[in-house]
Amino acid sequence: MPIYEYRRPDGTKFDVLQSFAEATLTHDPETGVPVEKVFHAPAIHFKGKGFHNTDYGTRNRNRELEQSGESGAADHSEKSKEKREKADKSSPSASDSGSSSSKSSGSSSDAKPAAPKADKPARKDAAA
Repeated sequence: MPIYEYRRPDGTKFDVLQSFAEATLTHDPETGVPVEKVFHAPAIHFKGKGFHNTDYGTRNRNRELEQSGESGAADHSEKSKEKREKADKSSPSASDSGSSSSKSSGSSSDAKPAAPKADKPARKDAAA
């Protein structure tokens, strides 16, 4: 049989061993004051595929959060700056060609219509 927790209006709590079939208490059996049932979140942990490791607090996760808090935003901004510099160095001509092609595509006479897609032949069983 489960143990249920009840709260009195003054904030004190007490536990009662009740079966599932018994009705919820509305008054304290000892004092007769009105009471309400206290509900708690269930302690469940989903395991298996489809759940991310970061959904649950772990010691390692707490350490990672503390380390990222200590390093602050400066560390993040340095890494993102390095990535942008690498991207700029690797394709400087791509950004130049992109701007010139957008200018030429603005006029309708230079633009070529897209080639129509080839239709797939109908399936034999779909025709029947």
